Amino acid sequence: SAGVELSVNNHVADFTLTAQLGLPISLSCHVQNSSQAEELLWYRGDGQVGLKDGNKVNISIICISPVNESDNGVTFTCKLARDKSVQVSVILDVQFPPQLSGEETLHVEENKDVTLTCNSKSNPQAQTTWYKNNHSLSLQQSRHKVYQTSEVFQLSIRKVQKSDSGTYTCVVESPLGKGTKDFHLIVEDKNPVFPKEAVIAAVVVVTITVFFGIVARKDKFFKVW
Repeated sequence: SAGVELSVNNHVADFTLTAQLGLPISLSCHVQNSSQAEELLWYRGDGQVGLKDGNKVNISIICISPVNESDNGVTFTCKLARDKSVQVSVILDVQFPPQLSGEETLHVEENKDVTLTCNSKSNPQAQTTWYKNNHSLSLQQSRHKVYQTSEVFQLSIRKVQKSDSGTYTCVVESPLGKGTKDFHLIVEDKNPVFPKEAVIAAVVVVTITVFFGIVARKDKFFKVW
């Protein structure tokens, strides 16, 4: 196979192909510098792609239709069957806007912590902005914490107060578009908590009182018996 080369979509070396979500793409592999019929193989990642008999020799074309999110970052490789070291790979860069919508209502007790979470994929990676009642949220370092990965966007609020009640909006935006999700935060009155020690003490007092009451009237109880 000395001198034999492959090209995919006119590229003789590995390359990245940008694709749009929902649209089809085709990859065409050609044998170059060979005087004989050459069989070709296609791989998606580590798995071999099944090819029809008329689509294996000297020229082989595969179609991905439609392109979806799971194709992003996947490597397609065309190889020479008799010498698999002769190959060309293409990495798919599937671009799509953030996909985020809906709303959620949260009831939180006063002085408790709460975390608002948006889950959204996008390519290129999106950035997030938080709003409260349609105004940019002023973050307080002591009470607010923002956490972000490529797919998770969170806003945490420590020890919520009644003034924290309202509608929080997570806006996730990339060059291709944006998505939003509303959180209706309702801060409720703190439930009264009875100290455990006081409850135990009250039970002990009542038990002792009943016990001594019975002892004091034991003669009457025995007489009735």
